[in-house]
Amino acid sequence: MTKRLALRKSVGYLVLIAMLLVIVAPFYWMIITSFKTNGEISAFPPTYFPQNPTLLQYQQAFYQFGFGVYFRNSLIVSLISTFFVMILAALASYALARLPIRGKAPIMVVLLMISTFPQVGVIFPLFVLFQSIGWLNSYQALIVPYTAFNLPFAIWVMRTYFVGIPKELDEAARVDGASVMTTVFRVILPLATPGLFTGAIFTFVACWTEFFFALVFNNSNAFRTIPVGIALFGGQFTIPYGTMFAASTVAVLPVVLLVLIFQRWVVAGLTAGAVKG
Repeated sequence: MTKRLALRKSVGYLVLIAMLLVIVAPFYWMIITSFKTNGEISAFPPTYFPQNPTLLQYQQAFYQFGFGVYFRNSLIVSLISTFFVMILAALASYALARLPIRGKAPIMVVLLMISTFPQVGVIFPLFVLFQSIGWLNSYQALIVPYTAFNLPFAIWVMRTYFVGIPKELDEAARVDGASVMTTVFRVILPLATPGLFTGAIFTFVACWTEFFFALVFNNSNAFRTIPVGIALFGGQFTIPYGTMFAASTVAVLPVVLLVLIFQRWVVAGLTAGAVKG
């Protein structure tokens, strides 16, 4: 029995290691390629570690292809969209979890349907609308749809967490004379930190990596975001793989840092969402 258990554990570890290698391998290849010269990138057989590490690819990404502008645009759009999503989601999820509202179940179903609605279904109406009001090639052309499309998921996550917070806290705050808004922002939200961080990180990542809206609404270099900017690095006859990998490495860093810093809250928020109704 002991040998069988040890064998199962060994097989389990081997499977986990294999899965980890499959996940990590693309990121490793992206990072090492960003430090290679163009000649080494195209060499065969490929090298698994840079022979002559260089920052040339990063210099070209920022100074030749204007990656710094794309990074700034993505940061502005993602942060503002996440801020609006979390403010609206906090209020809506509190109302759906605490207040006596009729038809909560249908509302949650509608939110779920909205969160799965394909972008292509609204791209043309939004393009016509933004064109008529002069919003094309602007930050608001991305902030508004990003907020609308990411809000339902954030409401789902935060409502689930609010349900698990004792209602006696609301009653105690009400007895002390606190208004609904004071109760939400000073009593409930501090206790719902894992759900708040989970919704915020998922929203930020969704905005940071979104491609379709950014491609259609902002075709000016001054307002392009990272996904579109990297996709347009290539020319008619050449594709600067090293520069694209360098830009992709920098683009991944904010997401990795967010997850590493707030992983404890993210795991707690997702776990709460899995076991609470």
